[in-house]
Amino acid sequence: CLFSDLIRKLAQQQFGNTQGDYQKAIYYEIGFIVSAALGLLFILLLPLVGLCFCMCRCCDNCGGEMHQRQKKNADCQRSCFATFLFVASLIIRQVVGVLCAYAANQHLTNQVRGAKKLVNSNFKDLKIFLNDTPAQIDYLVSQYNTTKDKALSDLNNVGPVLGTRVQEQLGKEVRPALDAALTMAGVKVERAIKAIRETKEALENVSVSVEVLQEGTERLHANLTDVKMHLSNTLNDSACSAAQAASTCNIIRNSLAQLNINANFSGLPGVSSQLAKINDVLKIDLSSLVQKGYAAFNDTPDLVVNQTRNILSDIKSVLESIGSNITTFTRALPVQKILADLMVHLTQSEAYVQDYFPLVEQYDFYRWLGCLILCCMLVLILVFYYLGLLCGTCGYDKHASPTTRGCISNTGGNFLMAGVGFSFLFSWVLMIVVVLTFVTGGNVEKLVCEPFEDKNLFKVLDTPYLLNKHWKNYLAGVIFKNPNVNLTFEKVYSDCKENKGIYTSLHLEHLFNINELLNISMYTEDVALKIEHIQINLSKIILLDEIGKENLLNFSSSGIDGIDFSAYLTEINKSVTKVDLLSFANDLEARADQLPKGALENALKGHANNIRMIHNQQVVPLEQAMSTLNQSIRLLKRTSSELMVKVKNVISAVNAAQDLINNNASQVIVQETKKYMDTIIGYFEQYTEWVKESISMEVAACKPIANVIDTAVDIFLCSYIADSVNTFWFGLGGSSMFLIPAIIFAVKLSKYYRRMDTEDVYDDSSLCGTVVTHIGSVKGLYK
Repeated sequence: CLFSDLIRKLAQQQFGNTQGDYQKAIYYEIGFIVSAALGLLFILLLPLVGLCFCMCRCCDNCGGEMHQRQKKNADCQRSCFATFLFVASLIIRQVVGVLCAYAANQHLTNQVRGAKKLVNSNFKDLKIFLNDTPAQIDYLVSQYNTTKDKALSDLNNVGPVLGTRVQEQLGKEVRPALDAALTMAGVKVERAIKAIRETKEALENVSVSVEVLQEGTERLHANLTDVKMHLSNTLNDSACSAAQAASTCNIIRNSLAQLNINANFSGLPGVSSQLAKINDVLKIDLSSLVQKGYAAFNDTPDLVVNQTRNILSDIKSVLESIGSNITTFTRALPVQKILADLMVHLTQSEAYVQDYFPLVEQYDFYRWLGCLILCCMLVLILVFYYLGLLCGTCGYDKHASPTTRGCISNTGGNFLMAGVGFSFLFSWVLMIVVVLTFVTGGNVEKLVCEPFEDKNLFKVLDTPYLLNKHWKNYLAGVIFKNPNVNLTFEKVYSDCKENKGIYTSLHLEHLFNINELLNISMYTEDVALKIEHIQINLSKIILLDEIGKENLLNFSSSGIDGIDFSAYLTEINKSVTKVDLLSFANDLEARADQLPKGALENALKGHANNIRMIHNQQVVPLEQAMSTLNQSIRLLKRTSSELMVKVKNVISAVNAAQDLINNNASQVIVQETKKYMDTIIGYFEQYTEWVKESISMEVAACKPIANVIDTAVDIFLCSYIADSVNTFWFGLGGSSMFLIPAIIFAVKLSKYYRRMDTEDVYDDSSLCGTVVTHIGSVKGLYK
């Protein structure tokens, strides 16, 4: 920008080499130049005008003649002049001018007095910053013990950590095989026992049910034969030959063939051989065999612990050496020396500020007193104008002639002229102060405060070869003795403003590289080599021995699949009798009711009751036995259809899992060992990254440095001094400018308040109003 270019050339003593430099400077300062020129013109002309005005009045001109002509609008003019003077000179100047200037003056003094507390606070923050930095670094170093403890914890728990990982990876194929074996025995111990027992119970139910059905159907067949025989004998009675009973008896006689059994269970095959084989299978506890395989597999963590005991001690010694080396490297850093030097400079600077602060307060008192005197000059002028208005207004008598005005009114006019006189005397002094403070305060605001706000000020300071003609980057030359390092004031201030660490803000990697300090790759390589030497042998793990496999095969070849389920289901689906005995009995009783009352009717009803009793006592139990047989047969059929396939799949899965352990476990162990190694090394990588991040962003966070700069420039110079000075010249300048209209209105108004020596008098006999001029006292004319 234009400002930056001009400052750079001025600092590098190249300003004026081209004609355009002056034009640019004038263009940039045109506002100040014009305003200052007007101020100088005011300083030169107003005293000169006052001198001329004074001489003019001495010659009875410029209102100096003590004579006032009578005018019809005299009261209106007087009121207007008084109002204008009151509004323009008193209200505006008092509120905007004097009070504004006085407030700015007092505010600056208060802020200077309070600056000591602010400066002390900044020094305190800097001391805390310097004192806390070593503790922060020690804390970072001490946190290595946390990392080491976590790594040692994993090493001490190598069984649960590494062993469990190996177990989990192998278990993806081993556990399904064992689970499948337990599924045949019942997935868990309870279900293992339940599965085989259910099969055994089903076979026992089939055997018992078949026996019950065979015996029951034989007894039922005999009872039904007796019922048919007795019914036949009853129907052969002579009573059935009667015409009324013959047709009914024939119907009953024709239905006797239905009284017979329908299902025949005598030809069903037995299941005693299958039941015997299942009992043999139950003699061997299959679940305990599978649990042994589980136990052997679950001992993997303990096996890992036993086989890695010697290697872990070597790894622990490597970790201890890493910690001691980090501590040694940290102590070798020049941090303590740098901080000690900075603390010395800081203490000296604080003592210097404390020593000179009373002197600053003393000079500020002189400044405050001088500004107060300037404000008092304005107040004095205001007092004269105010008293003039007060006396003139209160003492004015509109019935009195100009030569007979009262003492109070005359005094008011004199006060106004006194205010005019002091205005000419003080105005040029006030304007000199206004011009000086305006040029100084305005340029500080434009050349320092605004560039500081948008950071153009730092860009100027970062101009190559500006502060040192031999250094490209001044700050880098001071800190690193290497001006080629890209370190700028703007970047440092911005980073400190964001509270980043001093390491990042000042690019201290050029002084000592934290990456080299925290390079522990050589140690992690040692750890990795130690971990890679871990050898784990899992060949002793046997998931299911030959006895367990043979037991599974015996269970699958128990012969359940050889049972003739269709023969059973065919008989089970039949009814016990060819006709429902209850329906037959009810029908027989209904037929008997159609016969004439007598012995035949009673006999038939007796047979009906007998048939009902046979149904309740024999048919119902047989139906229940058939239902039990149906459930058992269907269970066995469902089991037998999948039994052989499941057993073969289980044995294949167990063999595959065993092969995995025997042949491929080494590959799984290598993979999991590498992951285990990466986890251990990851702790150190996380530690180093955390340390780097902390040193870059948190350790020795340089916000206090930015606060010092903000305090010195933004707060003290700009907010306290520049803003107060600018407010002061604004109020003082406004008041000084309004002195001009106040002088005019005061001079005009004083004519209406002061007692005149002569006046215009009109002859009563003359219609034309011939004027007679009297010199001296004319009081006798108004008797």
